[in-house]
Amino acid sequence: MPPSQGSAHPLRLLGVYAALLAVIYALVFFTGDKSPTPKLGIDLQGGTRVTLSARTPDGSKPSQDSLKKAQDIIENRVNGLGVGGSEVVIDGDNIVITVPGDDGQQARALATTAKLYIRPVLQAVPAAGRGATPQTTPGTQPAPAAQPETTQPATPETTEPAPAPQQRVFPAQQPTQPPADPSLTPTEEATKEIQAARALRQSSDPSVQQTALATMDCGKADPLAGNDDPALPLVTCSTDGTEVFLLDKSRIDGQEIKDATSGLNQQQARHEVYLDFKSGGSDAWATLTGEYVYKRVAFVLDSKVVSAPVVQQGPQQGGRTQISGNFTATSAKELANTLKYGSLPLSFQTSEAETVSATLGLSSLKAGLLAGAVGLVVVLLYCLTYYRMLGFVTGLSLVASGFAVYGIMVLLGRWIGFTLDLAGIAGLIIGIGMTADSFVVFFERIKDEMREGRSFRSAAPRGWQRARRTILSGNAVSFIAAAVLYILAVGQVKGFAFTLGLTTILDVVVVFLVTSPLVLLASRTAFWSKPSVNGLGAIQQIARERKAAEAALGKA
Repeated sequence: MPPSQGSAHPLRLLGVYAALLAVIYALVFFTGDKSPTPKLGIDLQGGTRVTLSARTPDGSKPSQDSLKKAQDIIENRVNGLGVGGSEVVIDGDNIVITVPGDDGQQARALATTAKLYIRPVLQAVPAAGRGATPQTTPGTQPAPAAQPETTQPATPETTEPAPAPQQRVFPAQQPTQPPADPSLTPTEEATKEIQAARALRQSSDPSVQQTALATMDCGKADPLAGNDDPALPLVTCSTDGTEVFLLDKSRIDGQEIKDATSGLNQQQARHEVYLDFKSGGSDAWATLTGEYVYKRVAFVLDSKVVSAPVVQQGPQQGGRTQISGNFTATSAKELANTLKYGSLPLSFQTSEAETVSATLGLSSLKAGLLAGAVGLVVVLLYCLTYYRMLGFVTGLSLVASGFAVYGIMVLLGRWIGFTLDLAGIAGLIIGIGMTADSFVVFFERIKDEMREGRSFRSAAPRGWQRARRTILSGNAVSFIAAAVLYILAVGQVKGFAFTLGLTTILDVVVVFLVTSPLVLLASRTAFWSKPSVNGLGAIQQIARERKAAEAALGKA
């Protein structure tokens, strides 16, 4: 019987696998950041876990639909920032964000409500002089600092009139303070604060508005953060706390934003966030800029004024504008990413934050690697004891598979942000056992052929022909199970399913391109065909005894 297809040129198959390894490690060492180490998850490198409590204006319990939508938006923000290994899960009425690395502020920024409204500025006073009577006439004259002194080149964007330095882009989310009234729960107290802030700062009564301007304290946490009513005026502060604004009703909602990006304005040497509006938002923007030429309009994010530029030209067409200010590259990217994926349906406050020690993660990594090494050694010892030469082939195949897995882990960390955690290591260790199962199937088929009286040279290709279909079927079942688990699971279980599916695919590749060619090559050499070397002498003896018995029966 001729050799099975794919076994006639074992050296060619080994060359294909060697070429694949060469490509993988060329990409590892000559692309990306060139760091030859995979990204690690929070349980291995440490990180921050933040628990966020939802706040509703009326104090009602948040719906599961709202929590699910908030979870999806936060996950999109994580993906947009390229934060690998992060986890966003719903825990009762809370959302828990886990971010690897040392930057815990990143987890808090991901939960920014990001309700953006564009409101005309009616009045603006410096925070330091907020007790004085404002000198501007509502809706008729821009703030003194905003008046253009000279003729400036017209641009299709708004420009910022000498903004004061901004220390933060996002309003601080402070933990809930103990309620002043012992009879009120923290949720009831927060609801009371929101209602009181609305009554004072969103009143349509001019006298109440002046009182709010005079008493506004920009140093305190804002109970209205993400809960202001866009259909009412608003008294609020700038994010840096240097100005207090009286703003008109919202003219454009952040939901009208089609896309948001960040970049460096080369002319003014500052980072900006660029907004592209949908068709409805584009028309509203053109109308607004036509009405407020040489007047200020405010970009209000979570009830704080991020930027309040003067409209230098109007009406502005095209549906594109920018938010300018003293952003850093990171803060501008975070704000653009937050606005791009829309505002959360709920506002949140940080109720708990904890840091996972990197030392604990290192211990977990060492324990996981030790467990994998012990498992690999035990498998190799068993194969060497039971299969001898074939066990040596098993060892070479596992080493070849290990090189491929490591290189792919590094590349996936660069390309899709994949991070290796303890669950992923467990998937890799199980994959070692599954790969060994494929070897056992192949070797036992060779034994079956030799029991029928064939030589090792003849049994190897025949055994491979019988084994490969079984190997493919077994790995197909394992891969389907891993794929279903990945689709249905959340959190770290996804990492387990991903690595299990990856090792299942590599198992097929290694068996076809490494194990089978090595066994076929060994079967064609005199040394490896010796029963004392290949460990198949007992099988050959059984075959001889069976043949002798059959011959005796024939003579009888």
